[in-house]
Amino acid sequence: MLSRKRLTPKKIFLFVYDLGASLIAMLLAIFIINNGSLPVAQWRVYTGTWFVLPITALIIFALVGFYDQMWAFARGSQYLALVAGTTLQLILCVLIMQIMDIHFSFATYVLYWFLLTAAVFLVRFIYRFYSSSVRVKRTGSDRQSQIKVMIVGAGEAGSQLINELKTSMTNRVPLLLIDDNPLILNYKNNGVPVLGNRHDIPDLADKYDIDEIIIAIPSASRNTIRDIVDICYETESRVSILPFYTHLQDSKVRLQDVRDITIEDLLGREEVDLNLEQISKYIRGRTVLVTGGGGSIGSELVRQIASYRPSVLLILDIYENSVYDLQQDLLATYGNSLNLQVLIGSVRDQRRVAQIFDQWRPDLVFHAAAHKHVPLMEENPCEAIINNVYGTYNVARQAGRTKTEHFVLISTDKAVNPTNVMGATKRMCEIVTLALNMVYRSTSFAAVRFGNVLGSNGSVIPLFERQIKEQKRVTVTDPEVTRYFMTIAEASSLVLQAGAYAEGGEIFVLDMGRPVKIIDLAKDLIRLSGLVPEEDIPIDIIGLRPGEKLHEELYLDKEETVKTENEKIMTLQQVEDCFYLGVEVGHLTRISRCNTVGLRPFMDSILDILREADKKSPDELKALLPEIPNGYPSGLADLTERD
Repeated sequence: MLSRKRLTPKKIFLFVYDLGASLIAMLLAIFIINNGSLPVAQWRVYTGTWFVLPITALIIFALVGFYDQMWAFARGSQYLALVAGTTLQLILCVLIMQIMDIHFSFATYVLYWFLLTAAVFLVRFIYRFYSSSVRVKRTGSDRQSQIKVMIVGAGEAGSQLINELKTSMTNRVPLLLIDDNPLILNYKNNGVPVLGNRHDIPDLADKYDIDEIIIAIPSASRNTIRDIVDICYETESRVSILPFYTHLQDSKVRLQDVRDITIEDLLGREEVDLNLEQISKYIRGRTVLVTGGGGSIGSELVRQIASYRPSVLLILDIYENSVYDLQQDLLATYGNSLNLQVLIGSVRDQRRVAQIFDQWRPDLVFHAAAHKHVPLMEENPCEAIINNVYGTYNVARQAGRTKTEHFVLISTDKAVNPTNVMGATKRMCEIVTLALNMVYRSTSFAAVRFGNVLGSNGSVIPLFERQIKEQKRVTVTDPEVTRYFMTIAEASSLVLQAGAYAEGGEIFVLDMGRPVKIIDLAKDLIRLSGLVPEEDIPIDIIGLRPGEKLHEELYLDKEETVKTENEKIMTLQQVEDCFYLGVEVGHLTRISRCNTVGLRPFMDSILDILREADKKSPDELKALLPEIPNGYPSGLADLTERD
C-alpha cells in the first residue's frame, strides 16, 4: 500500500517517529506502572514482543490515513483519526499477544495507549502550529497587506470560517466576532473574541479599523440578513457574505464560498419550500412544452424541467438566437439523456401551433410567451393584444383539443386592476383560460401571478446597473413607487409547483413578502457597486411612465385566497360573476386603446361561454368558441386604428 505512494522526507520522518513512539511508549508505561523500576519479568515480556508494536503501528496507522493527511491544514475530524488509529493498534497488539500467550497488565496497556496517542498528536500539532506561524509571518510581514476581518456570527459557520482563514494562504486576518447571543460575549472562538452584537458593528469597525465584514450566518432569515447589511453599510468596510446552507456544498463552509453581497440577499424574502417529489412525479416521463422558452422565465423553466427528466422537452420560441444558446447549454449538461426539441414559431400562428400539438401531443404546457415590457406595449397596444390574448387563446385551445393534462399560464401582478396595456392583456388571458377550463374538462387550466423578476430582460435591475456604470446616475420614476420582487429561479419553481397543485380554474399567487421601494433598490445597487448614493451617484426622479402604477396589487377584491399545502403559495378562486366580468372586460378593452372591432366581439364570445357554463355541456360550449382564422381576429385590419 505504502509503496504505491510517493515517499517524501516528511513521511519518512513520521514513519520513523511513530514506530519509535510505539516502542518508547510501551517501555515508559512499564516503567511508570512499576513505580520507576523495570522488573526482569516485564523486561522479558517486552523483549519477546517488541516487534509486534512497530509492525501493528505501521499497518494500522497507514490504513487509517496517518500519512495521507496534510497536517499543516488539519482540523478536528482529522485528529480524531489519530485516536481511532492508536485504539485499533492497541486492540490488534492485545490480540496478537494473547495468541502468543505473552501479555502485560491491563493498566500497562491503558497507559501505553495514552502515551502513544499523546506522542502522535504532539508531533503533528507542533508541525501544524509551526506551519501556521510561517504563513502568518509570510502574509503578515507587511502589516499594510493584511485585511482585517470582522465576522458576524459566532456559530458553527463562523467557527469553520475562522479555521479556514487561519489555515489558508490568505492575508485576511480575523480580529473579532459579532453575535447577538449575550451569553457568549467576551468568549473566544478559536482564539477570536466575541466583542458585541450587530448594533455594535459600526463602533467596532471604526475602533479596530476593519477592512472587511463577513456575514457568516447561513441559517439566518433574509430579513435578518437585510437588517445586518443595513448596519454594515454604516461603516466604510467591504461587506461579504456566506450563502445560505441550501447553496453550500454538503453544508460545509469554505473560504471560496465567501462572496460579495448581491441584490437577491437584500430582498428580505424567504425561499419557497417546494414539494420536489410531487413536481418530479408529474413531470418525469412526460412530454412538456414551454412556449417563450428562450425568454428569462421560459429558459429558467426549461432548465428546471430538464432536471426532472421529462420524456420529451419542447421549446417553442420565435427568436432563434436566445433559444439556440439555451439549447447548447442543455446539450452540454444532459447530452443524449435529454430528448430536447427546439421549435421555431409564433404563438400567433394558429396553423403552426396546431401542427406542434398534433405532432407532439404534450402532456404539460407552460405558456410563457408574451410581450411584457410595459412602456413598449403602451406604444404598441395592438401587438400586445394579438400576441398576448390571441396567442394565449391559440395555445390554450390546442391544449384542450389534444387533451393536454395541464396548461399553466404565466401571468403577472400587473393583471390586477390594470392601468396599462400589458396588464390588461394579461388579465384577459386569465379570463380566456377560465373559459377554456369550462369547455375542455380533460385539461386543467391554471394561471400563476407573480411580481417583478430580478435580472429578467427589461427589468429595472439591469437598467440601474447600466446607468451606474455608464451614466453615473440613476433614474427613478417616483420616490414612493413600490414593487414585489422575486428571483427568476423562485418564480419558475412556483410555476412548476402550481402545475402540480392545479385541478382547473385556479390562479396561484405567492406570499411575496413586503413590497420594495424602487428608490431603496436603487440605493442598494449603488452601495453594492462600492459607491455612495447621492454623493457618488445622483438619483433623478423623472415621474411615472404612461400606464404605470405607484403600487402593484396581488389579487382583485372579488378573488378569495385559499392556502395550499405550501404556506407560501395561495390559490385565488377566479371570479365567476359574469356581470362583473363583463364590466371588467369593457374596462380592459378601453385600456387597450385599440379599436374594439375584433377584440370586444372576441371577449364577448369568451363571456358567453362563462354565462352558459352551468347550462350547457362541454360540446355545446365548444360551439361558442370564437374563430380567429390563421390565429388572428377577423377584424384585424381595424386593430391598427386607434380610438
